[in-house]
Amino acid sequence: MNKVKHYLQLMRIHQWVKNFFIFLPLFFSFKMDHIPLLIADLWAFVGFCLIASSIYIINDWNDIATDRLHPEKRNRPLASGAINKKEALLMILSLVAVGVSVYIFVLGNYIALALLVSYFILNIFYSLRLKHIPVIDISIVAIGFVIRIFIGGVVTDTPLSRWIVVMTFLLAIFLALGKRRDDVVIYEETGDKVRKNVDGYNIPFLNVAIVVVAAVMMVAYIMYTISQEVTEHNGDNLYLTSFFVFIGLFRYLQIIFVEERSGNPTLIFLKDNFIRIIIILWIISFFVITKFFR
Repeated sequence: MNKVKHYLQLMRIHQWVKNFFIFLPLFFSFKMDHIPLLIADLWAFVGFCLIASSIYIINDWNDIATDRLHPEKRNRPLASGAINKKEALLMILSLVAVGVSVYIFVLGNYIALALLVSYFILNIFYSLRLKHIPVIDISIVAIGFVIRIFIGGVVTDTPLSRWIVVMTFLLAIFLALGKRRDDVVIYEETGDKVRKNVDGYNIPFLNVAIVVVAAVMMVAYIMYTISQEVTEHNGDNLYLTSFFVFIGLFRYLQIIFVEERSGNPTLIFLKDNFIRIIIILWIISFFVITKFFR
């Protein structure tokens, strides 16, 4: 059982929550109740999760030495020695084979497959080299999120709003900056370089960048809710949902600057009750306004 637990930990299943971005085009086009499209998105989600897990394993493989210096990452299966490299390689090949098969034989969408392969190749380069280059590293992470929503749009034949693309990119940059800030804090407190490019960042730069991106992201969301493409189909009241976005954003800024625990955004979204409640209220308000107050 311990071996199974280590394999699941190696796959970083808790990180799959990021892949729900695949559903955003369907959500923002107000078609979540369209079952065939939802099923297509679900298959795209499953296949993408498997490919993403293979990349996490490759990344952990390359980071064994630095992960052993990190107070939390040293417990990862490869860094701790719970899983050896041969077992990890077999896992990578299996995940890639099944993930690609889903896109070929189940979805049969070769544009989505091309995006999936592009994501995989981009992240291989990221893992080998690009993640060590300051600014480029967080940009690659953000592009990965944009690829997710493009896949969601392609498999459901849903046109993407320019605002959704911009907001997705900004949100990913925002979360990545928070992670880098956490790395710099650890470096300044312990002297351990948990990331090779930590010298390319400092706290003042990251503080300014985080605040600027947060402000632009908030403006982008408001612009989306009052844009003509939205108001024509869903009325003039969707801007009210921006209150929850504003509150959630401020809570995350509090986590970054006051509590200083922004190293794992996924766990924050999964475990922070304040954030979870705000997200639920935002979703409810979004549906209520678009269904009953158009």
